[in-house]
Amino acid sequence: MLECELLNVCGFFIKYMDSNNLACRSFINKYCRGDMMDRCERKKYRKEHGEAPPDNMMPSGKMLNI
Repeated sequence: MLECELLNVCGFFIKYMDSNNLACRSFINKYCRGDMMDRCERKKYRKEHGEAPPDNMMPSGKMLNI
């Protein structure tokens, strides 16, 4: 199984990995453990800013408000 190398430090993954929210589950399956891993905006943010993005920033770059 593919897994992002940043899972152990990713605030989104840590916070929402056990969520029953279908949107969260979908993002985790596609970005954190799937074929869209290289398109993760959280990784891009971390690289550009030198720090982790907010935990509620989804891999798509949009902010999650749940």
